[in-house]
Amino acid sequence: MLVRAAAGLPGLRRLWGRGGSGDGAWRCFPLGRALLSVRGAEAAVFLQGLLTNDVTRLVAAGEGPAGPPRALYAHALNVQGRCLYDLIVYRLHESQEEEPHILLECDSSVLDAIQKHLKLYKIRRKVSISPCLDLSLWAVVPGEQAGGVSSSPTQYADRAVVLTPDPRAEVMGWRLIIKAGANLPELIPGSRIENVQDYHKHRYKQGIPEGVKDLPPGVALPLESNLAYMNGVSFTKGCYIGQELTARTHHMGVIRKRLVPVRFSVPLPQESIPEGAEILTESGKAAGKFRAGGDELGIALLRLANI
Repeated sequence: MLVRAAAGLPGLRRLWGRGGSGDGAWRCFPLGRALLSVRGAEAAVFLQGLLTNDVTRLVAAGEGPAGPPRALYAHALNVQGRCLYDLIVYRLHESQEEEPHILLECDSSVLDAIQKHLKLYKIRRKVSISPCLDLSLWAVVPGEQAGGVSSSPTQYADRAVVLTPDPRAEVMGWRLIIKAGANLPELIPGSRIENVQDYHKHRYKQGIPEGVKDLPPGVALPLESNLAYMNGVSFTKGCYIGQELTARTHHMGVIRKRLVPVRFSVPLPQESIPEGAEILTESGKAAGKFRAGGDELGIALLRLANI
C-alpha cells in the first residue's frame, strides 16, 4: 500500500470540503467526548500549573474587544514532557462576581485517569472536580447554505451552555455544549445531524489530532503533534509540568518529526492497520509511524526529511 503525505497543518484550508453530503446551514456532529468540571476560586490557577496553555486568560478581565476567550486548546504533559491528555478548556462563568467555573473536554476513555491526575495535584486548592454527565458535546461546521467558515451560528449562543469557535483552527468550525437530550434542530435552526465519521475524516485531511489514538499518552510529544500551530501552548506563562523539554525544543528550533495527514492509495483494509505500524519510504527506509485513520485518510508521525 502506498502512503503519501497530504497538505495540512500549518497551511490549513479555510473552507470545509465543498460537495459534502449535508445541505443544511449547519452540519452537527455528536462527538462522544467527555466533559469534566473544575470549579472554585482557584480553578484557573490550579490548571495553570498543569496545562501547556495560559489558562488564566479565560478569567482575565478586559482582554480584547470581546473580553477573554471562551475556549483554549491545551495538553496535559507528564514530567518527561510527553502528552498525557489533549484538552479543550472552556470558561463557563460570565461575571467577575461568580467563582471560576471551567470545563475540560477530553477523550471519554481517559475521563477517570484525568480525574485522578487532577486530584493528585489538587492538594489544598479550593476547587471541586467532577464529571458533567448532564452535558453533551457537538462539533458545528458550516454547510453549503451557510456560505463557508466566515458564517457564524453564534446568534444562537444564548440557547446553549457554550457555543464558541474551535480554538485549534478556524477550519474546524465551532464547539457546542448543550444539555444532554436537548433538541439540537430547535436550538440551531437549519442544523443537520451527521455521521461523526465524516468529522474525523475532515480532521485527518487537515492533520488535526484528537484523542488517545492520535496522541498516545506518554508517547506523543507536543511540538511534534503541532501544538504550537493549533494555539495550544504558551511560551511566556511560566512553569507547568513537562515545560522544560517543550521550551527547550521550541527555543532550539529543531523538530525533526511532525504529525501530518496521509492519504492511502487504497482504503484501509477491514481489519485496519495496527496503531504504531511502521511507514517506509519507497527505498525501504524508516519514515515514521502510523497513528490512526479511516477509509483512505489517516494521520501519521513522519520524519520531515522523508516527506
